[in-house]
Amino acid sequence: MNEIRPVVRPRATTQVADGLPRLAWTMEEFDRLAEYGFFSEDDRIELIGGELVPMSPKGNQHEAVRDELLDFLIRRLPNNVRVSIEIGWRPDKQIYVEPDIVLYPTGFTGNKVPPGEIIVLIEVADTSLSYDTGRKAKIYASLGVREYWVVNAKTLETIVHLEPGAEWYGKVSAFAPSETVAPLALPQLTVSLGAMKIG
Repeated sequence: MNEIRPVVRPRATTQVADGLPRLAWTMEEFDRLAEYGFFSEDDRIELIGGELVPMSPKGNQHEAVRDELLDFLIRRLPNNVRVSIEIGWRPDKQIYVEPDIVLYPTGFTGNKVPPGEIIVLIEVADTSLSYDTGRKAKIYASLGVREYWVVNAKTLETIVHLEPGAEWYGKVSAFAPSETVAPLALPQLTVSLGAMKIG
């Protein structure tokens, strides 16, 4: 017998409380909400600094760029490096995020890998470019993620963030699609987004 499931519509968001205190959610409460079915299967929710943040829907270009880059990396990874995609990463008790691609040493579990052990964390940005290069970059810097890339799905430009600090990255560089870029810890993974067959 087929199970009848209720139609779940995307939850409305509000900015009414801007500038006012908000109640902070803990990781335990976030997990309980998920267990109780508060989020639908289509919801993309992250926990940032105790706030529930709805993420932008992924477009076709986002998926195409992510998949092509992931395929490129997987074919060239050394045996001592693992890759996770859209893993529910929990770097501390107030943050739950789902980065597009994370490279880290074997021996760690993707959702619990310490920030300082991440080789490179990659977000593919379509409609979320300002968020990924702004608030997300600040969060990853404060956590100590050594190398953070934002790939613009529309232009194929790659913005590389290095030298994390408490507030921001000490070095931020933009690479055109025709240029090559590689993680500092894995120079053999030289990639040129413009040379890929995307779309």
